[in-house]
Amino acid sequence: MMNYLLIAIAGAFGAVARYGLSGLTHRMLGWGFPYGTFVVNILGCFVMGFIMKASLTTTLIPETWRIVITIGFLGALTTFSTFSYETIKLLEDGSYALALTNVAANVILGIAATIAGMAISKLILGG
Repeated sequence: MMNYLLIAIAGAFGAVARYGLSGLTHRMLGWGFPYGTFVVNILGCFVMGFIMKASLTTTLIPETWRIVITIGFLGALTTFSTFSYETIKLLEDGSYALALTNVAANVILGIAATIAGMAISKLILGG
């Protein structure tokens, strides 16, 4: 039960960090490109890689902290970091076709789902 509470708290911090960092990035670089999302995704990927490698190959980061940071904080900051890590694990395991499928499916179906959601929203709500 404690892990759930810690994940929830870390998730709140991750969500606030995403909002703040994304806004700061847009103020610095402009709104012509989704720089805020790009920055949080890349930063999240870096932190995910660092935490997972450090926690799974050393004793420096306890399992509870790994879970709290990766699922809680990074899960709210960006799910792209989890997607990236899982794709790398497939590649490390030699599952190249699955890794490629994961990338293609997430990108193509993610964009398609966004388009579908927007279309259904417009159909139901107008605008």
